[in-house]
Amino acid sequence: MASFAQFGNDLYSGRRQIDFIGKRRRWYTLTAVLLVIAAIGLFGRGLNFSLEFTGGSEFRVPGVSNMADYDTRAKTATQTALKSSENVIVTKIGSNTVRVQVEKPKSGSADATDQVSTALAKEFKVSPTTVTSSYIGPSWGEQVRQKAIVALLVFLALLSVLLAVYFRTWKMALAALIALVHDLFFTVGVYALTGIEVSPATVIGFLTILGYSIYDTVVVFDKVRENTDEAMASGRRSYAQAANYAVNQTLVRSINTSVVALLPITAILLVGIFLLGPGTLLDLALALFVGIAVGTYSSIFIATPILVSLRSREPAMKDLERKATAYQRKQASALDEEEHTPGESASGVMEPAREKAAAQARTDRPRTRQIHPLAKRDED
Repeated sequence: MASFAQFGNDLYSGRRQIDFIGKRRRWYTLTAVLLVIAAIGLFGRGLNFSLEFTGGSEFRVPGVSNMADYDTRAKTATQTALKSSENVIVTKIGSNTVRVQVEKPKSGSADATDQVSTALAKEFKVSPTTVTSSYIGPSWGEQVRQKAIVALLVFLALLSVLLAVYFRTWKMALAALIALVHDLFFTVGVYALTGIEVSPATVIGFLTILGYSIYDTVVVFDKVRENTDEAMASGRRSYAQAANYAVNQTLVRSINTSVVALLPITAILLVGIFLLGPGTLLDLALALFVGIAVGTYSSIFIATPILVSLRSREPAMKDLERKATAYQRKQASALDEEEHTPGESASGVMEPAREKAAAQARTDRPRTRQIHPLAKRDED
């Protein structure tokens, strides 16, 4: 822990730097590959929408004592009761509850509901009164989907205006929005690739991760603006160097914040998977887990590099880069001259004794006040 704290201090103070901006083409390539994979899942397989979006009936059979081959038994009993081969999804909830979902509106009639409940109760040897049923029309899920899209568009519009006003440049707002869309698209792509069910709770999770992602990006951008103002005043760093310094300064904070946020979400995921089973809590936790992890990646490897790519061609930034290059060359030249002090051998290599003395002299030079011999004689 102490070494990690020292690592963070070195990054913040500038004694150690990771070149995130200089290697941005590498991050772009990696991100493009990941997005292509996500697109294959999204447009190839598509999303697996829950019953709330497709419409249908849900039955829950609690208190099941014999869970052997529960999925096949539940499907057979349901399809036999409905006298059709409709799509039936069977899930185990907890240790003794079976959930059966029928994705057809036909199953919502009173007769069909009673027939399926009786068949399931008989198959799992429980009382028919304990079997619960509910019917959901597809229009409700369609309303949720439309409102989620409207909420997303309003959120992006207001966010664009806020970022442009706060940072005084539309390019920061654009870079943040690109990272935001990346997070959302990749998270949805993960759901498509894995076939995990998308429920209304999942949609809420998608919208929630947008807030976390933009929060992390704004923190980095605020540091970029601070470092840029300092660089413009001193001319010691280029815009790319100032932005890279900002990412390094906020790196440990981003990691710590993500870890702290992911720990309780991981606990909820484990409880949902092994104890509670599928449900609202598990759907929300899974979306948050994927989104927060992807949001941390984008704030470091996507948002700031894109911002540098957008602003590096501005005349003011080009002028700053020329000033920074001239300053850094001057500093490097002065350092070389200081290192090559008198006392070198013919081969240009300083003798060990003289090298030690010269090094000591360079060390003492800033702290020693030179006194002229005449002044010394007057004092005596």
